[in-house]
Amino acid sequence: MDFLCEIVQALVALAALGVVVVLIIAHVTAGMVNLTRHEKEKYFLTASGEKELFPSLQDPHSRDLSVVIPAYNEELRMPVMLDEAMEYLENRQEKTPSFTYEIIVVDDGSKDKTTEVAMRYSRKYGADKVRVLTLVKNRGKGGAVRMGTLSSRGKVILMADADGATKFSDIEKVEAGLSNLNPKPDNMAISCGSRAHLEKESVAQRSVFRTFLMYGFHFLVWFFCVRGIRDTQCGFKLFTREAALKTFSSLHVERWAFDVELLYIAQCFKIPIAEVAVNWTEIEGSKLVPFWSWLQMGRDLVFIRLRYITGAWKLQSPLKTD
Repeated sequence: MDFLCEIVQALVALAALGVVVVLIIAHVTAGMVNLTRHEKEKYFLTASGEKELFPSLQDPHSRDLSVVIPAYNEELRMPVMLDEAMEYLENRQEKTPSFTYEIIVVDDGSKDKTTEVAMRYSRKYGADKVRVLTLVKNRGKGGAVRMGTLSSRGKVILMADADGATKFSDIEKVEAGLSNLNPKPDNMAISCGSRAHLEKESVAQRSVFRTFLMYGFHFLVWFFCVRGIRDTQCGFKLFTREAALKTFSSLHVERWAFDVELLYIAQCFKIPIAEVAVNWTEIEGSKLVPFWSWLQMGRDLVFIRLRYITGAWKLQSPLKTD
């Protein structure tokens, strides 16, 4: 009996030591918010080829809607999405002439012709409607979305994936979700597109292993970071300008788990969040590598919470973009 107690005590001690080691690693390896821009990332090109400075998210809004599209090696998939988005936005503006918008394509250090493809739309519709931000180095999806958001002019800001997996007209659904959130303290609110209603169908099509990874990820999200949001990863989210400034100013994670940190930050600030079902179709050519991407996201989820707990990361980081 005494021997069994000693084993239990040893295991408890090892577990406690493991927790301390993980806490130390999480704290020591924590990177700070990097909003420094390369000189080339401060400008966009006009139709005549002249360089103009991007505005700042801290400036007052001058457009009704900004659409930020992160794109990494998307020369083949992006045109379908941009054609759909531009058709919708142009029709909406024709029906409501007072409606103003912009699209910001953020080329996240692509090795293909993503920037050239996006520039065709800028030349066709004008740089006032379509702007291209080309990052000198790959930052990751979260870093690309953040840099585009910090350069936007919209009263509300939509994050939308370049693959067009979500039907663009579903923006009306997330707009309704945003409008239905009351009250909005300091006009801060977020509306998330969601694929949770499609979960049963997706489980039926997935392998047992991928289903296990999915549920494991959902559990880690719930346990460590975000409660009450069933689908944190859908790349179709709408922010009020105030909510975008508040959340993106503190964002640290630049890879796949950035959505979770954004929503974690929002819940820490008690920003109201709506979750709205949207149409979604799986598009071939995903950059997500099932096992390794899930492993990376799992690690990031654990570290997100631990780094805030230990004070390695803090909310309301200074917003410096120089």
